[in-house]
Amino acid sequence: MQTPCIHVCSMVPATGFCAGCGRTLQEIGGWMDYTDAERGVIMALLPARLATAATRSHIKTNLPKRPERPL
Repeated sequence: MQTPCIHVCSMVPATGFCAGCGRTLQEIGGWMDYTDAERGVIMALLPARLATAATRSHIKTNLPKRPERPL
């Protein structure tokens, strides 16, 4: 069974998507119960979701920037 999980499980509150795979909690929980066709539909949506999650996670961050470390 194909899975998009890369073991970087962190939900992005601004989008509701996992930052690692792009799925919602509902999709992650039900993954084993979906048909191959249903999983395929979700897999096709993930690249756009991940791009959105990455963009929004940076926008919503209130953490100060880390100072540069000398090499």
